[in-house]
Amino acid sequence: MRKSLVLAVLLITACPAVLAGEVQDRVVRSAVVLREIMDIPEKGIPKELLNKCTCVAVIPSLKKGGFIFGASYGKGVMSCRINKGTGPWSAPSMTLLTGGSFGLQIGGQAVDLVLLVMNLSGLESLLDSKFSLGGDASVAAGPVGRTAAAETDAWMTAKILAYSRARGLFAGLAVKGGVIRPDKDANHVLYGKEIPARSLLLYRTDAVPRDVKIFMDELEKQSPRKTP
Repeated sequence: MRKSLVLAVLLITACPAVLAGEVQDRVVRSAVVLREIMDIPEKGIPKELLNKCTCVAVIPSLKKGGFIFGASYGKGVMSCRINKGTGPWSAPSMTLLTGGSFGLQIGGQAVDLVLLVMNLSGLESLLDSKFSLGGDASVAAGPVGRTAAAETDAWMTAKILAYSRARGLFAGLAVKGGVIRPDKDANHVLYGKEIPARSLLLYRTDAVPRDVKIFMDELEKQSPRKTP
């Protein structure tokens, strides 16, 4: 009985530390994914589209299967431009993605997923407690390459552009379903208190934890401020 009690106490004590480590690792991996994709010669996300977008979400190692049978599951990071999409990048909000079909390969292959929210309408959908990709917000496979943005009007009609990377291959991604919602537990661990995702993504946060600044810094490096 005593051993069981001690084990329970140790597990309770360790859980916050484990979750904090997972959140920090998630932020770092998201920043690395964004940097590597933007650095792909001639075939990355067009810089013009990144400059025009309102929010960026990165979900590294999105997996098929997992605890949701026959579905997809991933944890990621999201940041938006404050001041109605015209200002600097916001403090990140942790996100969860469940369900849907993301073109994953048979055998549970994981992909890195990047979503560009292109307009304020997409942002409003995003700020709901949860929203459906392709349902609440229209999603299109994003064009790739330096000149692709000038050759397509996808960003003018879709609220969200989707990209994926798997086994070294990078391309726009057709998304069917899937629900994104805030990861409230991870945000609580990260910021030390309950902060709604809406507050994080729309307004300047005074004290940004050092653990998430790497993602903001990478966004700022790739797209310092939204162009007119």
